Amino acid sequence: MSYISSPFRKLTLGAAFISTLVACSGQPEAPAEDPVAPQEQSALATRVVGYFPTWNGDVNAIQYDKLTHINYAFVVPTAQGGLTGPGSGDSRLKSLVQTAHARGVKVSIAVGGWNDGNDSGFEQLSANASTRTAFVNNLVNYVTQAGLDGVDIDWEYPDPGTSSQNFALMMKELSTAMHSRGKLLTAAVVASGSTGGGIPTATFADVDFLNIMAYDGGYPHSTYNYAVQSLDYWLGRGLPKDKAVLGVPFYGRGPNSYVGYSTLVARDSQAPYKDLVGDVYYNGIATIQAKSQLALQRGGGVMIWDISDDATGSASLLTAIAQAVQGGSGPTNLLANSGLESGSLSSWNSEWHNGTAAAHKVDTDSPYTGSYKLTHWASAAYQQVTGQTLNVANGTYRASVWVRSGGGQSALRLYAKNYGAAEVTAEIGSGAVSGWTQYTINNIPVTNGFIEVGVYSNAQAGNWAAFDQFELVKL
Repeated sequence: MSYISSPFRKLTLGAAFISTLVACSGQPEAPAEDPVAPQEQSALATRVVGYFPTWNGDVNAIQYDKLTHINYAFVVPTAQGGLTGPGSGDSRLKSLVQTAHARGVKVSIAVGGWNDGNDSGFEQLSANASTRTAFVNNLVNYVTQAGLDGVDIDWEYPDPGTSSQNFALMMKELSTAMHSRGKLLTAAVVASGSTGGGIPTATFADVDFLNIMAYDGGYPHSTYNYAVQSLDYWLGRGLPKDKAVLGVPFYGRGPNSYVGYSTLVARDSQAPYKDLVGDVYYNGIATIQAKSQLALQRGGGVMIWDISDDATGSASLLTAIAQAVQGGSGPTNLLANSGLESGSLSSWNSEWHNGTAAAHKVDTDSPYTGSYKLTHWASAAYQQVTGQTLNVANGTYRASVWVRSGGGQSALRLYAKNYGAAEVTAEIGSGAVSGWTQYTINNIPVTNGFIEVGVYSNAQAGNWAAFDQFELVKL
């Protein structure tokens, strides 16, 4: 599922296979001894697909109520159309299927994976009619014996041309075999680019949906804009919206590292509230929820690589996804144009500044999420306020904003005032803030029906600060 090879991904053919390596032929194995529990319908109204690796994670720790589908990853194809990896009678797979089905969650077997960039099994089996058929028959047997709901093909990656044509033939045959038995057929696909062309448009009709791997496309890793570009690519090629499932990572990438999200949280307790720890970029809660909303608006659900790397409690990214797709991501944000996505200062005041000209603007240079952010900067020393004044019900409020800064300011702060008591602030200070960081003012007691919220800079020439995703919510 990762575009770039990493030591972690090499486990696909390492520890995972040492104890479970088998070759599956077309002959069925003995059926499972215990019947699969009756399935209930998942409580989620939209698709949330989680990959669960064969080598990591606890089946009993999965938050099944926050998923609709689980892809067990991986078995790997051979050139003759056989399968290597956990067999259909594997005890861990059996436990996963029984537990998931009892919670109304579907389980598919994921076939392939990064596999150190070695896709020779797919290339060879798909090039011959007899080995294609053997492969399909082996998967039918595997799905039947394990009590699975379908197959997810993760060929990384069929190239345009002959490889693509063979992929189409293989998927057509798999589609007939799976759908005639009431089973799912899905596939994981690259975010965009030349290898995306290896997935022919004709295959769109053969799959129930595509899992779009919108990560590992460069550094910084897996930005919001990259997710937008990925959906633009696939929808632009004619993939139906309902079949476009947007992939999000539960891991981060540095220049030379691959780090699971739970490890990042263990390193930094504030990791859930930002997207950078050290030199490792990842998706924190705000970005994950923004992408989940994007997936609801423009696609057919959310996919995760992989759920075994999630953190627990309030830091859980899967919980954040469930909140977003269920419309329960939190209280209503009362600020208008809170992410500056109008591309202008609409709804924000622009009159107060101390200098020859206003020192704030909306631009597109590396926003936190979306396409725009607010910047304070001037070529001469300046003071600048950017804020909103609102009529609100009396009560207790929380204000927050995401910030980056080059440092050097005499003062830099988030403020709330004119709410019936003295001004309160969250001081950002004069030090550089290299990665997007959230600053928050909690428990603001509004007593007069008004509040002004904004940011203030008192800066030297050339000092800059960037702001995104302002929020004001009633507690």
